[in-house]
Amino acid sequence: VSNIRKARPAGKPAEAAAEASEGPRLVSIRQGTKQALLIDMLQRPEGVSITEIVEATSWQAHTARGVISSALKKKLGLPITSERHPERGTVYKLDAA
Repeated sequence: VSNIRKARPAGKPAEAAAEASEGPRLVSIRQGTKQALLIDMLQRPEGVSITEIVEATSWQAHTARGVISSALKKKLGLPITSERHPERGTVYKLDAA
């Protein structure tokens, strides 16, 4: 009996990957959702800390960081920056660029 696996097909052709990365996607955010609330909080001049996001959304800290990283930055392409603040910890902001 051999433990060698057969190679799997490569998957999607390169054309499909190129089409997916043609630039920022235009999507509408439903108002009244926690994601819309988070985007509003990120647009404040002082930004928002993870603690403030947790209090406003009832999410756990790792969930809030995951939403910022995957849904907002990667999927929606929003220019979110982070900086360390002595009292507030990591503060996230949505750049107005």
